[in-house]
Amino acid sequence: VNDNPSRYTITLSGTLRSPKLNFHPPFLMLMPVPLDVETEAVITIIPCDFLRQSRIQVKLPELELADGTRTCPFSVQFPEGQDIVLSSDGTTNELICHISFRSSQPMSFFGELLFIDQEENRLLEQQTIVFLPYTHTWHCTALIKKL
Repeated sequence: VNDNPSRYTITLSGTLRSPKLNFHPPFLMLMPVPLDVETEAVITIIPCDFLRQSRIQVKLPELELADGTRTCPFSVQFPEGQDIVLSSDGTTNELICHISFRSSQPMSFFGELLFIDQEENRLLEQQTIVFLPYTHTWHCTALIKKL
């Protein structure tokens, strides 16, 4: 200052924190059901390290059927909303997510549902894996015993 060069060393340190989502349960298994019958499971989404409010969206997979047509047998609902809200103490709300499956044709699936924020960031540190055993129609045969 004023023609008096002085050297100052400033040391900065910090921690890089990336937003992520944790899921409970971490894996999801939907049970086999008859054709055209819906099966559903509920998961809790736990947002971590979010610095601002965000909105979660889900990219659902399209599956190819045996005849070559593509379909999306999944649906997702957030009954209490899909906004991540930060409280004054820095914590975030948990989100409830209903994942359902319905198909008119037999199929199975093992893969990922992508949860993204409003800026299209994939939040894949913890992903939900969905496993659907082969879905088929059960045939019931009545047995009549003659006396």
